[in-house]
Amino acid sequence: MWVLSRDGPGIRTNRLALLIVSIATESDTTAGPTAFRVAAGAVAVTTVSVLPVFLTGALSVQLTSELGFDPSGLGLVVALYFGVSAFFSLPVGMIVERTGSRVTSRIAVVGAAVLMAALAVGARSFTSLVVLLLCGAWCNVMGQLSSNLTLARTVPDHRLGLSFGVKQAAIPTATLLAGAAVPGIALTIGWRWAYVIGAVLALCAWSLTPRANTEPPPSKPVKGQRATAALGVIGAASGLAAGTATALGIFLVASAVDRGVDPGLAGLVLTMGSVVGLSMRMLHGWLADRREEARRNENGRREGQHIAFVSGSLALGAAGFGLLAVPGAPALIIGTILAFGLGWAWPGLLQFAVVRLNPSAPAAATSIVQVGVYAGGFAGPIVFGTLAAHASFPTAWTVSAVVMLVSAALMLLGRRMLLAHAARTR
Repeated sequence: MWVLSRDGPGIRTNRLALLIVSIATESDTTAGPTAFRVAAGAVAVTTVSVLPVFLTGALSVQLTSELGFDPSGLGLVVALYFGVSAFFSLPVGMIVERTGSRVTSRIAVVGAAVLMAALAVGARSFTSLVVLLLCGAWCNVMGQLSSNLTLARTVPDHRLGLSFGVKQAAIPTATLLAGAAVPGIALTIGWRWAYVIGAVLALCAWSLTPRANTEPPPSKPVKGQRATAALGVIGAASGLAAGTATALGIFLVASAVDRGVDPGLAGLVLTMGSVVGLSMRMLHGWLADRREEARRNENGRREGQHIAFVSGSLALGAAGFGLLAVPGAPALIIGTILAFGLGWAWPGLLQFAVVRLNPSAPAAATSIVQVGVYAGGFAGPIVFGTLAAHASFPTAWTVSAVVMLVSAALMLLGRRMLLAHAARTR
């Protein structure tokens, strides 16, 4: 699964670099935006849309000290945020599909900017923090789905996998910015300024939103092509994986500090993990395009191969979560690399597979899977925070590793159902 070619690693790295450069100049039409600008805009919109919740997690040490709540309280905040996101996912998906990505992308970034400014000024208690985050949860949903629509309708097919990988790199980018905010801002001028700077970044993302609704009107989807049951199982698997991955971004700093690691160093470890996750998401997308190209002339659905790749990534990533339960700096660093690089590198590849299954309604289709992702984001932090508060962080990381293994198994089950559906509809 992991062998790319017979070429040496240097040749493979050069080829990936050349592909990324080619995206910078490639366009579907001579008058249309380059695929690079489209992908960059998707990354910017997705990053600032999800930044508020991950910034809250990275600033957890400072927030809990000033506002007075424990790890279970932090887990509750994040859980409710993603629970509200799950509630909004389907209706927002329909709105994005009907309105287009230009308007909805801009609404998302402005909403995120207003939310972070409100957190900087108005988060004076645990209750106010919860209320403000919940009021802005819809921004995350709209940013995600509008970016999916932009990519699906604008990027050439042979670059779509890498583009989704680049877009989903926005999530570790958000954790990277959040982690860097701890030593760079929170420990120097105060945590409120981290939200202020985040609001400014969100407004800057406006310039990268789509300039026009260039996507063509969607055709009516064929009912037999939807593979609803298979997508439901895959959505459940992604929910389990998302729950553990969300806990990773939210609790890694607090867990490291609990083990005696300096808060600034813990923030840098989170930043390192984010860089690894960012790179691996793009690599996943590049590999998806290579697999698509290799199977271009083959019959049958190719998405099953992408989902098998996701399952393998989850299984190996579980080892990283297990290492986070082991004391010592080496286990922390290696566990962070594996957990971010494999356990949280799959979302772009999964969304790419879903879009391939539902090209006529990509935003609506991915919104169905996102319900599972957000539901996992709701339950994961609650369970993790409760385990950390009443047992220990090592116990919570161990349970996370087991849950991720179950997710990998469910992903394979969903793949089998997907292939069976493809055979019936040929």
